[in-house]
Amino acid sequence: MKFPILLPNIFDHPFTYESDKNLKVGDYVKVPFGKSKITGVVWNEFEKKNSKNFKLKTVLKKLNVTPLKETTIKFLNWFAEYNIIPKGMALKLVLLSNNAVEKFQSDTFKDFNTDIKTNLIQLSEEQKNSLKKMNISNDKFRVHVLQGTTGSGKTMVYFSGLKEIINKGFQGLILLPEIGLTSQFEKKFLEFFGNRPAIWHSGISKKKKEVIWSGVANGEIKVVIGARSSLFLPFKKLGLIIVDEEHDQSYKQDEGLTYNARDMAISRALFEDIPINLITAVPSIETYENVQKGKYSISNLEKRYKDASLPNFEIINLNETKLEKQSWLSKKIIEKVNFHLEKNDQVLFFLNRRGFSPHVLCKKCFKSYSCPNCSINLVYHKNKGNLLCHYCGFVRSLKRTCTKNGTCEIIFSGPGVERISEEVKKKFPSKKIEIFSSDTMNKKDSVNKLEKIINNQVQILVGTQLISKGFHFPNLNCIVVVDIDLSAHGHDLRGAEKNLQLYHQLSGRAGRTGKPATVYFQTYHNNYKMISELTNNNPNIFLDRELNIRKKNKLPPFQRFISLILTGDNEVKLEKEAYKFKTYIESKLTGRILGPVNAPIFRLKKRFRIRLLIRGAKTLKLQKSLANAIPNYKFQPGIKLSVDVDPINFN
Repeated sequence: MKFPILLPNIFDHPFTYESDKNLKVGDYVKVPFGKSKITGVVWNEFEKKNSKNFKLKTVLKKLNVTPLKETTIKFLNWFAEYNIIPKGMALKLVLLSNNAVEKFQSDTFKDFNTDIKTNLIQLSEEQKNSLKKMNISNDKFRVHVLQGTTGSGKTMVYFSGLKEIINKGFQGLILLPEIGLTSQFEKKFLEFFGNRPAIWHSGISKKKKEVIWSGVANGEIKVVIGARSSLFLPFKKLGLIIVDEEHDQSYKQDEGLTYNARDMAISRALFEDIPINLITAVPSIETYENVQKGKYSISNLEKRYKDASLPNFEIINLNETKLEKQSWLSKKIIEKVNFHLEKNDQVLFFLNRRGFSPHVLCKKCFKSYSCPNCSINLVYHKNKGNLLCHYCGFVRSLKRTCTKNGTCEIIFSGPGVERISEEVKKKFPSKKIEIFSSDTMNKKDSVNKLEKIINNQVQILVGTQLISKGFHFPNLNCIVVVDIDLSAHGHDLRGAEKNLQLYHQLSGRAGRTGKPATVYFQTYHNNYKMISELTNNNPNIFLDRELNIRKKNKLPPFQRFISLILTGDNEVKLEKEAYKFKTYIESKLTGRILGPVNAPIFRLKKRFRIRLLIRGAKTLKLQKSLANAIPNYKFQPGIKLSVDVDPINFN
């Protein structure tokens, strides 16, 4: 008999094999391919007829793995079509290093014991009403948004819903935007459920991944908490998906295969015909629009846990207070911080810049230290003692021969968190201070650091955006935004939305246990209106206005954007090819094509980058016409095309 077998490679169709075995759709098999033996899956459709007659190869063996569900196969077909990627590459996301994991003994999964304890956590009336509106008992597909003030107990509400699903014998998936959140989240889960969930992200060992993959496939593991990639695990009986912090930009996969994990999670729930909950303090503009249209249901939590009040906001006008040389903290701020420290409050200095200084130059030759591979400045990391490119990872030392004379004399322009930390140490020498950024919190000792912060053994934190992402610090009652102006600039379509979400999340870290808390904004700008809008208790006022601007200008979510990036190592050749390619696809598409233009980061990893932007109606027609057109165009050698459907960043 003939069978269509999809292989985890750049093919957009399955290959036909023959076998005398009784194979069904979803079975994992080993097949010969060239000189290799590859794991494939029996697919739900044959490749389109090929006029050539090939001698069919034979399936080598059927693997002892629970078959991939047909609903999951349909989702993968749709996923490939929507994101304009080959079906084989969508399958690759499901497999582990291109392999399926054969069944383990049942006792392998004893660490993921699913006996749920009777927990003593009582929901408030508001929380109970939200749980009721989630309508978990209805097992059909629907999207529900749980919007709640930071610290209002959203997690306890959806844990209660998840408990119902597990008790019915289903599996649950909780998506988190950052792997740094998983350790604190795992602790919460353990307190509520009495057992450990399976944690899934790029940092876990290969052996552990094999155990989780197999346990999920055969239904032994009931709950997975994971980053983007956990969405593609081969669940046997998935009953509920939860996307925590649904607004977070980290759900967008920007490298390799590009996709938005939140949007793809909604689609997977649709194909599996199960409920999905989106959890947020400030919804993304797309989610908010779907709520306004009545496409998604919504419930709100307005009271914080134990009726804790939200922090107050105070603006420190830097035009009225002179900063000392090489200082970024005003005398007024130091006074405020001392006031909080005397009350045993924890303090956070927030600046969304890693390293010591974002711009380093020589005061004799005025030459900046820039990356030789990318068209951006190198960032000085004093803790590592070198300059670093945050895009390609290039590293170099500060020592440099000056074109004027001798060696360069260094000027550090602008602060990063390391520089602020140095100043804070001088101002508060007796206090324990920690830097909280991706450079310091993605290491093995980060769990210990978190424990110390929670137990108030660290009095002062200096942190980047990472700290705003759902961490619970009970003693944090003072936040100093070192310079709100740094993140208020730029030409980002989503700039206003990102700022709204960032400052709501950030302020939500403070005052969570009932003590009075304050967020202080240092600024040279007298735009108090902008700050009050960003921090308003009702973010919907801001979102309504933003939605009107987007509608008026036909921007997402009212139109579809598809970004095309051409890269090459020859600037002149690339520009010519970009114009030629635009002329070619213009006649093939229904959408409007803007560009070509140089990308804001024109050179990245030694390759030049030119962008085209396609705007069109929100249907799959645009993707289909593009997917049909691209394979018929032959690019010059050395030129590569990347496609990004629904881009978030325009670098």
